[in-house]
Amino acid sequence: MLNFLSSILGGGGSAASISAQELKQQLKSPQKPILLDVRQPEEHRNRNIPQSILIPLGELSSRMSELEKYKNREIIVYCASGSRSSSACRMLTNAGFSVKNLSGGMMMWN
Repeated sequence: MLNFLSSILGGGGSAASISAQELKQQLKSPQKPILLDVRQPEEHRNRNIPQSILIPLGELSSRMSELEKYKNREIIVYCASGSRSSSACRMLTNAGFSVKNLSGGMMMWN
């Protein structure tokens, strides 16, 4: 019952997180995660993690269908500091995706 109410109300706690160092290790493996940047296009142009998909947070709900083909893969979501990506993780988790939030976002990505 609690899970049902959480899915309706958008609750369910925070998503799992991953550190920049852990992500760098995962990106060396054959089964790389999908990278989702939820910042604005100009932020993405200035600096991004290579091969990431850009869907700004404000467009995520209307563009979520673009990610359907990745439902069986882990998606690492990032933004500048981890705040917008945390919101995106909640949305994606509620839609049935397997996600992790990049702790500290691009500020921690060297």
